Amino acid sequence: MRKKTKIIPIFIPHQGCPNDCIFCNQKKITGKGKYLDINEIANDIKEFLSTIDTEKYEVEIAFFGGSFTAIDIELQKSILEIAFSYKNRKLVDRIRLSTRPDAIDKQILDMLESYGVDIIELGVQSLDNDVLYKINRGHTTEDTVEASRLIKERGLVLGHQVMPGVYGSSSLKDIETAKKSIEMKPDIVRIYPALTIKDTKMEELFKEGSYNPPSLDESVNLVSYIYSLYEMARIKIIRVGLQTTENINYDSDISGGPFHPSYRQLVLTNIMTSSLVWMLKDCELDELTVECDKTTINSFSGIKGMGKKVLIDKLALASIKFKEGSEENMVLLKFNDMEVTVEIKKFFDFFIKTYEEPGYVFEGNNN
Repeated sequence: MRKKTKIIPIFIPHQGCPNDCIFCNQKKITGKGKYLDINEIANDIKEFLSTIDTEKYEVEIAFFGGSFTAIDIELQKSILEIAFSYKNRKLVDRIRLSTRPDAIDKQILDMLESYGVDIIELGVQSLDNDVLYKINRGHTTEDTVEASRLIKERGLVLGHQVMPGVYGSSSLKDIETAKKSIEMKPDIVRIYPALTIKDTKMEELFKEGSYNPPSLDESVNLVSYIYSLYEMARIKIIRVGLQTTENINYDSDISGGPFHPSYRQLVLTNIMTSSLVWMLKDCELDELTVECDKTTINSFSGIKGMGKKVLIDKLALASIKFKEGSEENMVLLKFNDMEVTVEIKKFFDFFIKTYEEPGYVFEGNNN
């Protein structure tokens, strides 16, 4: 069995960014200032590593935020040299970084490979050129296509970060972004529904009424579809929604947008309950037993039993039971003296049908 991974996160706020995207205030998001301190980075890695049992875990140094490959080349090398020294000593297994699509070319990739970089995540955000222009992103769809191609050619792990609901976009444009992203075959993806962060241009647009972000329910339903598309394409989804921190909260630096501290859980509950309703919509049921692994039970049941309530209501059930068991990646349904086994991936396939063929729409209490 492969070891679990521990991440050593190093934040590079705004470093290398040629302009400020209208949605971005990374000082708010990361709690870090604008400038880098090489000694601080070295100390952070050393301190994190001292807390990790490398016999039990694989270790990954990850440079988040900013645009790593757009910063001064000598500074890039100085930072990577620190990380690479740990990888050479087999104290670290992988090195990951995030950057802009227009800050990748063959020469940059030569340098990154020479310092042992394994994973490159591209801040795609949207694959609609009109949206990219409106959010002041400073790169084009074509830049993402080319950067993705070059990274894949090197055999490096390619990541995409997409931002549904951002200013200037729409559900259709967000879906097209996901579909175009899938065509590029990234290995991993992060789905970050756009949030309105304080002290940004997007907050100004929000306050003046020029930008109306989707509601939480609208966002969850759209992202459920996008999530299902990536799942069916067998692309690993490594995060959905910004991680809740002291700053990332409505009581702090979020002015608007579809924030929830357990956003991914809402998405999975929406997918599993909507799909199950779609599967059983023509059956007359009284009782239903759902048998699967614990994680999938949590997806069905939902936050504070929200999913369970939805199933009882939509299927007019007298009762529903969840039982831990069944085969791996399978869900066993028991009803009307019948037993039906369904692959978990089928729920993503069925959700795509519920979205494309208007029928059941998610209506949940997300509090």
